[in-house]
Amino acid sequence: MTTERIDTEHAHSARIYDYIIGGNDHYPADREAGDAMVREWPALPVHMRANRDFMNRAVRYLAQEAGIRQFLDIGTGIPTSPNIHEIAQAAAPGARVVYVDNDPLVLALSEGMVSGTAEGRVSYIEADMRDPAAVLDAPAFRDTLDLGEPVALTVIAIVHFLLDEDDAVGIVRRLLDPLPAGSFLAMSIGTAEFAPEEVGRVAREYAARGMPMRLRTHAEAEEFFAGLELVEPGIVQVHKWRPDGTGTEVVRDEDIAMYGAVARKAS
Repeated sequence: MTTERIDTEHAHSARIYDYIIGGNDHYPADREAGDAMVREWPALPVHMRANRDFMNRAVRYLAQEAGIRQFLDIGTGIPTSPNIHEIAQAAAPGARVVYVDNDPLVLALSEGMVSGTAEGRVSYIEADMRDPAAVLDAPAFRDTLDLGEPVALTVIAIVHFLLDEDDAVGIVRRLLDPLPAGSFLAMSIGTAEFAPEEVGRVAREYAARGMPMRLRTHAEAEEFFAGLELVEPGIVQVHKWRPDGTGTEVVRDEDIAMYGAVARKAS
């Protein structure tokens, strides 16, 4: 896989995230952006790690407790271990995962992550979530996932990059609609309700680099889960969703700018 299409001159949200949480796949523009954002809000690394921990706990819950064996991950980002397929297949070696992203760097790096267990399967689709049909019509989607069985749709830390004109709720709904009863939706949703000034400054740094954000209230977060059965404790800040006691950081509410929830599709 060549990386000729990768734009290294401009910061990219996935690479900024990778840099701030301590990854290795980023460029000077991403490091400059990440440093500027952390200056504006020193809690940003805590916030991003808490979001990653939420994803891990949600996937573990879905695989171990809810019995889900198929996952569709939208906006995968740069591979960071443990990844969804690693968590799911640790609980159920036959679990199947489809990753979706539209970043050429993610596509290039995904070559090293599409292995998984011998019993399971991991596939990658290069597509933009703004075009759900491109995801649902992709051969890798139909070849990897059995729509006769429940699927977990995971949409982690991505919808804040969808503006009102993108209709984020409609996009998620169109991705969820073909999935059978018993499927789940797991999401984390950016908010400025707990540290509005600091998060607002970070959002301006993103916007200045061509990545405008739409941060949402709790009521707006609820719209994504309309008609679904929320798993306890419902829609809460990500560090409050079923904490497992393994974290070593002291996390304050004002350090977290993300709601998280898991919900079941009953019909």
